[in-house]
Amino acid sequence: MDFIGAYSIGNINYLLAGLLNTLLMALIAIIFSFIIGSVLGILRYAKIPVVSQLVIVWVETIRNLPLLLIIFFTYFALPEVGIKLDVIVAAIVALIVFESAMLAEIVRSGLNSIEKGQIEASRASGLSWMQTMWHIILPQALRRMVPPIVSQFISLLKDTSLAVVIAMPELLHNAQIINGKNVNYLIPIFLLTALLYFAVNYTLSIVARRLENKERSSKKTTGKTILRQDKAGGEAI
Repeated sequence: MDFIGAYSIGNINYLLAGLLNTLLMALIAIIFSFIIGSVLGILRYAKIPVVSQLVIVWVETIRNLPLLLIIFFTYFALPEVGIKLDVIVAAIVALIVFESAMLAEIVRSGLNSIEKGQIEASRASGLSWMQTMWHIILPQALRRMVPPIVSQFISLLKDTSLAVVIAMPELLHNAQIINGKNVNYLIPIFLLTALLYFAVNYTLSIVARRLENKERSSKKTTGKTILRQDKAGGEAI
């Protein structure tokens, strides 16, 4: 094991370049998958005839396919029908398709967690369905969805390593290129690669944990406030 040679400035810079590609790919996929997943989740929750059924079929189909298969499809199969994508674009598209289906289910579950009485009260007060969704339901649901959404983003970041199969120049790919130079670099480079993945994902997991704890504290505070109001109302009566 040649730690000194493996950890040369050139090799470290090459790994960091791969890490930067990984983070950029994950960031783009996160933004677009969140937007698309939110739309799909709302459409599924709304139970619109035909549309909701089509969304269910799409989401359930994608969720039950391996991401690796979707990556292969976007890079190798689409050119057969005249759609040729660059390796980076193919990897990002595959991630967006897969993660948006996962996020759609998180969004739907978050919306279902809101009490139906709030919807009925909002509609009875004169708000339209869209106004109720935008002003009443979504703000509450989003707070509850933050921890699982962040956890899904952590999974997305780790899933970027699967793009190595199409030679996407991300972190794992660059690590393999360095390993090919010298067999003695194998363990040192993979240790450093693992450390880089761990540092990024552990940071995100801490954020998810704190957001989850904050949500629990908020629920407890809200519950105590309602309880005090009920007691005050009872005493007034």
